Amino acid sequence: MSRREHWEQVYSGKPPDRLGWYKPRLQTSLDWITELSLDADAPIIDVGGGASALVDDLLERGYSAITVLDLAAPALELIRARLGEKGSTVTWLCGDVTEIGLSENAFELWHDRAVFHFLTDAGDRERYRANLCRALRPGGHLIIGTFAPEAPPRCSGLPVQRYDLDLLRETLGGEFELRRHQKEMHVTPGGVEQMYLYCEFRLQA
Repeated sequence: MSRREHWEQVYSGKPPDRLGWYKPRLQTSLDWITELSLDADAPIIDVGGGASALVDDLLERGYSAITVLDLAAPALELIRARLGEKGSTVTWLCGDVTEIGLSENAFELWHDRAVFHFLTDAGDRERYRANLCRALRPGGHLIIGTFAPEAPPRCSGLPVQRYDLDLLRETLGGEFELRRHQKEMHVTPGGVEQMYLYCEFRLQA
């Protein structure tokens, strides 16, 4: 089964609030984004937006240039149906972040909670990094949440790459300046504990 087929099956088989990474609000992400004091029209991409409510909360806060990227078409359909007319200003991209062509210097903020750690192949990680470096503006911000070493080795039927701070910094590369980090325990709807490492980086100009 391909990566796309796997995730389409996942989203077609369960309601969003039963998926392992579901949270009704990504409070850490929202707080950090707010503290960046971005302009309302700053271009933001949520990678692996899935059925996350982050886009809802960003729209409510007045952000007007949001892109949501996800591999699974059913995930994007869920968000679009939920938002209705409120989502008319959102750019929806269905594709694999390791393959899709993103415009150069397109975004001021790249947000990724729970995509990067599914890339267990070094080539996929490098293609992700190349897309990130191309699409994020110099001086732009990366907010990323990955499984920490304490987290389980698998999620949603797939193996994951777990990261401590040093490994994540090494993998992303020296172009990224670490601004802050913290660990956060996530408990899945099924009661499984998953420790996340949250980091904010700045792409050096």
